[in-house]
Amino acid sequence: MNDFIAIDFETADYAPESAISVGLVKYHNYRPMASYYSLIKPPVLYIRPDFTDLHGLTVDDVKEAPDFKYIWENEIQGFFGSVPFAAHNAAFDMKVLSAVLHHYGIDVSHTPYFCTLQLSRRVWPQLHSHALTALARELKIVYDAHNAAADADTCAKIVSLSADLISQKLKRKKTMPLESLLKKTGVKVLMLDELF
Repeated sequence: MNDFIAIDFETADYAPESAISVGLVKYHNYRPMASYYSLIKPPVLYIRPDFTDLHGLTVDDVKEAPDFKYIWENEIQGFFGSVPFAAHNAAFDMKVLSAVLHHYGIDVSHTPYFCTLQLSRRVWPQLHSHALTALARELKIVYDAHNAAADADTCAKIVSLSADLISQKLKRKKTMPLESLLKKTGVKVLMLDELF
């Protein structure tokens, strides 16, 4: 199966439950099928100025936004399922996802995920940086850094480009399945409930 969901969060501060935006891109057979973006009203209505400098979001942007529980129940629950999440520096985004789910008492057990930062390091070891902005520049992906929707989209493109490149190196006629790509590159699939 070549299905996955790329996910990215932006936060108000260092607290993982302080998510203020989320971007999701659902891929089927390495092609985008659906996407979602929303601002999120965090539990504490405060955004550190240095975080605003990074992602450009202010309290005025999120004060009328829905909270994550509303977004979950009414808009994104259908995105979740048995397909894995992909996130660049997954430790951060999965910690945020776990924290907001836990904060609102939402149980999503057995949700798999993998890290595209690890994947990119194995597919393009010659690059000096594997930050999302550096990869986008190197791979010629048009990209609006630190926008959750653009980050998720770029993350998904990295998965697809990785599968294409490794398949070409192995002289495969078809793009290799995601499970084979992750196994070949040594990228582990972890479970979200392991973070609680």
